[in-house]
Amino acid sequence: MICKTHYSIHRNKKELILPLGHPKILLLLNMLKPLNNRNLKLISSISLLYIIMFCGTVTVQGQGISPSDWKFESQRKEIAPAWYVDSLITYKGNPTLTLTGGGKEYSNGHWYTVVKVEPGEYFQFQTNFIASNVEEPSRNILARIIWQNRSGQLTGYAEYPVTVLDKTKDGWSIIKQIYKVPDEARTARMELVYRWDPDGIVHFGGTSFQKTTPPKSRIVRVAAIHHRPRNSKSSQDNLIQFSELISKAATQKADIVCLPEGITLVGTNHNYISASEPVPGPTTQFLGDIARKNNLYIVAGILERNGDTVFNTAVLLDRSGNLAGKYRKVSLPREEIDGGITPGNSFPVFDTDFGKIGLMICWDVTFPEPARALAQKGAEIIFLPIAGGDVILTKARAIENQVYLVSSTYDMITAVFDQEGTVMKEATEKNPVIVVDVDLNKQKLWPWIGDLKGRIFREIPPQKAIHYKTE
Repeated sequence: MICKTHYSIHRNKKELILPLGHPKILLLLNMLKPLNNRNLKLISSISLLYIIMFCGTVTVQGQGISPSDWKFESQRKEIAPAWYVDSLITYKGNPTLTLTGGGKEYSNGHWYTVVKVEPGEYFQFQTNFIASNVEEPSRNILARIIWQNRSGQLTGYAEYPVTVLDKTKDGWSIIKQIYKVPDEARTARMELVYRWDPDGIVHFGGTSFQKTTPPKSRIVRVAAIHHRPRNSKSSQDNLIQFSELISKAATQKADIVCLPEGITLVGTNHNYISASEPVPGPTTQFLGDIARKNNLYIVAGILERNGDTVFNTAVLLDRSGNLAGKYRKVSLPREEIDGGITPGNSFPVFDTDFGKIGLMICWDVTFPEPARALAQKGAEIIFLPIAGGDVILTKARAIENQVYLVSSTYDMITAVFDQEGTVMKEATEKNPVIVVDVDLNKQKLWPWIGDLKGRIFREIPPQKAIHYKTE
């Protein structure tokens, strides 16, 4: 028996006749086994009709896109991944567009189609995929949208829609984003890409590109406080001072307020150890009462005691006054190490009613890894309680991860930074409370680059190339 396939590379059509025992066919069958509940037993007596269903060109019942327009393409035939339309692995009963590395570490190719669009209107792209044996899905599996003018030439910027962090109940990942069509665009070329992994396989299904309404603004009113307690009688005295400033932010309808690092230590006679307390504990109870009274979130740096260990910790209180989370500082400077502080070992992110946030503390901002880890987990705003640090590095963390960053400090600047690293507003001793509106749904387009946020995790260096262990 034979399997007849048609594929297009640089729009030049070829036809291959592959026997059922061909190594490429066997490879595809082996890769399908772990993804199916049924045991695939293909023998030479299988009917020709079944073979055609498996290997032939199948009409895909897409959503909003004519499935017959999907074609396969690779930049070079030498690096093309194996590809086929799969009627066994289906999405809602419809065959899927499949790509697999075929043993090539350098494989790179995509399915593509072109659809008409309306300039100035909004369209939502969505595709779903299920994958196996893929090392870095965010880098190896993606979609791309290329806007084309009347002549079929690129206009505007190529778009890289994001992969949603949560999967469907059936285990499918979702790539989805809303875009405004550029004024000169008349068509959109959509690509479903698999690249740079020899052993993986991906199935795309339910791809759509449908006209929709403009996304609503997602405004968050963030606040930061610039205040250094001096000659305080106690940690409680510090808390009372900060509570008065939080109240000022609350009168401006702040959604979340960021306080500095070590608010129960600075200005007192305490050291790291004597200022430490359990979490939850007295300070989180005090701040929780304020959060509940003013219907806002509070981020604050304190010293946490847990058994024999003491951590430099940032706590998050929600609008109801509950402890919504905490982050233990991972990157410790020598002073804290010498003072008996223990480092944390994770970078958690937290869901709020306005979006996902991450926390860093002071020395963390010196290194790219903490902010990058938070951004990879979906943080849209990073809050930075900090004693003092480098403003340039702080701006860099916002830029390289395309997030808003809010600092609250004693010796640096207390400010809100946008994705360009620009200071949107800065607090001072005379004006210690700042409140800024940020729109988490606003797309930032860079000259020459386009939407950098969408590209970062598609083009980031692979993990296997980044290692810090000495050989």
